[in-house]
Amino acid sequence: MIATKAEQFKALALAVIDTELDAVSALKDRIDDDFVKACQLLLECEGRIVVIGMGKSGHIGGKIAATLASTGSPAFFVHPGEASHGDLGMITNKDVVLALSNSGETAEILTILPLIKRLGVPLVAMTGRKTSTLAECANAHLDVGAEKEACPLGLAPTSSTTVALVMGDALAIALLEARGFTAEDFALSHPGGNLGRRLLLHVSDIMHTGYSIPKVPDTALISDALVEMTNKGLGMTAVIADDGSIVGIFTDGDLRRVLAQMVNVHTTKIADFMTTNCKTAHPEMLAAELLEMMQRHKINGLLITDKQQQLVGAINMHDLLRAGVV
Repeated sequence: MIATKAEQFKALALAVIDTELDAVSALKDRIDDDFVKACQLLLECEGRIVVIGMGKSGHIGGKIAATLASTGSPAFFVHPGEASHGDLGMITNKDVVLALSNSGETAEILTILPLIKRLGVPLVAMTGRKTSTLAECANAHLDVGAEKEACPLGLAPTSSTTVALVMGDALAIALLEARGFTAEDFALSHPGGNLGRRLLLHVSDIMHTGYSIPKVPDTALISDALVEMTNKGLGMTAVIADDGSIVGIFTDGDLRRVLAQMVNVHTTKIADFMTTNCKTAHPEMLAAELLEMMQRHKINGLLITDKQQQLVGAINMHDLLRAGVV
């Protein structure tokens, strides 16, 4: 009986997916002149895109508004029930209204239509009925009807909400491309997220500077370098010539070579075991670029130099981990 129930769950889930896939596929034939007109109205909007919808359409509308806002098309969601009790003041004559209603007859939306028209605000409607009141009042109508809901009772909004969400994504991405919106633009509106950190964080933001930079002169002994590495805690130290130029780097890996050869660290100069021609990075680099460079060359730390090749910082993999770049 348990196996039978498990198979039933799987069969029902697959049926839902198939039903919603069919509904979404049907959208391809609806990317028409009205879709183009909707894009033009939203692209030309000098104010904000005001998304409205009741019930499940309202939840989808909130997601569409968030997607639009994060992809370069300023937008926010207004509950149509609240709009008729004061929130309509949030809509200005520079805005565009995007209204969602599967039936196209949602009373709370129809109530505020005359006020939207009086403001002269363009109206883009997403409905499941081309002949509905909302569709006929719109400047552009997007057909998001679903032949059947995935719910076996045909009652719970399932396929219809999925279709509306996909159409909203289609609008948002079409506008994103039209605006020339870039990954850097996206990061600016997501500074707390992973992408934001990867695209906004520069090496200069997280590198160690000043006294925190581990460095010893090229005349130093290995024991001196070990003390410096211990004090600064970066697993490396820069080796500097008299003129301040970098002549090498001494790392934990170099220390292992020293220990393997049983070298006397108190009498051997650092210059004998340092790594010369070491790779460096610049403060202006993105931290994500630095990470890629370190992974490519299998190194855990780098020295940071300015345009004159003078040492200005140091960074290791732990710094990138703490900054959330990794």
